[in-house]
Amino acid sequence: MLLDLAIIRLVEPTSKLRSLRLLEEYFDIHHARRSFYRRLPLMAAQKERAQEIAVHHAKDTLCDELSLVLYDVTTLYFETFTADELRIPGFSKDNMAQQPQVVVGLLVTRTGFPLGFEVFPGNTFEGKTMLPVLEAFTAKHGVRTPTVVADAAMLSQELLAEVTKRGMSYIVAARLAGASKALIEQVSSALGQQNGRTIRLPGPHGDMVCSFSLKRYKKDMHTLDKAIAKAELLVGKGEPGKRAKFVKTKAKEGYLLDKDRIERARLLLGVKGYCTNIPEAQLDNASVIARYHDLWHVEKAFRMAKSDLATRPVFHFSAVAIRVHLLICFIALAMARSMEIKTGYPLRQIVDALWKVTDARLHNPITGQHTILQSPLSAQANKIMDSLGMSY
Repeated sequence: MLLDLAIIRLVEPTSKLRSLRLLEEYFDIHHARRSFYRRLPLMAAQKERAQEIAVHHAKDTLCDELSLVLYDVTTLYFETFTADELRIPGFSKDNMAQQPQVVVGLLVTRTGFPLGFEVFPGNTFEGKTMLPVLEAFTAKHGVRTPTVVADAAMLSQELLAEVTKRGMSYIVAARLAGASKALIEQVSSALGQQNGRTIRLPGPHGDMVCSFSLKRYKKDMHTLDKAIAKAELLVGKGEPGKRAKFVKTKAKEGYLLDKDRIERARLLLGVKGYCTNIPEAQLDNASVIARYHDLWHVEKAFRMAKSDLATRPVFHFSAVAIRVHLLICFIALAMARSMEIKTGYPLRQIVDALWKVTDARLHNPITGQHTILQSPLSAQANKIMDSLGMSY
């Protein structure tokens, strides 16, 4: 039932009971609908087995050594306003702050194939989710000293120290805006606004790699000009505004432009920073940056899970049902990414091409014989089936 529910989610993501009806209608696969909720604990217990299969598939079929893994976090909201120990309102990435949610941490390969996931209460700070997921992954699957790539939300000195202590390597985005002005000036001077230039500076738990991009400079300049214009307008009106980045308050003068902060922002135009504990002799600056940019794969996996697989909103209310729902979506995501990697087509194109393959089933009521007439496969469907090593 668990596997069939994951497969039908690729075809048409919908409620679990409707999915069971579609399995009967489309594929003549029968499951007792009343048994779904009774079997929830049994299906939830398959999480470790599902992740084990995913890891073996990544190693054996997709030929990934798992020396580099990508980690990110998202939030999934519920169609309810009732909270409990797991479903808790928190910082929502879907702009649903008033509704309870859960936090989901996802670990994927550098090509975006999912390896494992974990569910946390909705008010969990995402920086505290990475280490438990990594420790469980390395312990259960025998992966030694992996390099984990994550965004700036995972950056804290305590976390990086713990990751290093456990013999793991990391590449995370640096928060340069909060650095000292002396460091910002040093970085800006060394890069000299030269496109593609990089520098590496020693840090408390590794090195900080900084790069300058002319394309990023133009984008940052446009954003900065808009923020300054907004701040000047608010200061002129004598209003604090909401999220006014460059407005500060003084008791006598009232609202003023924060010129020091504006100057710091100007020095950082076009600059991006990355923290890593991998020595330059093992991984040069360009490779550090390239590895970090692989994070778009995990972001794509989340987008696919939320849109193509309709992971949210979640309509279940019991913890075990929520975990089974996410397990079904994880298995479906693994199958979808595997098909995409093997065929080179996005999931929707694969499903659309195979959905056009139809059977005509003829039944002779006198003899009781069934005859199946198969429609010919399109060139695209044939290519997909060949890439997947399947026949029709």
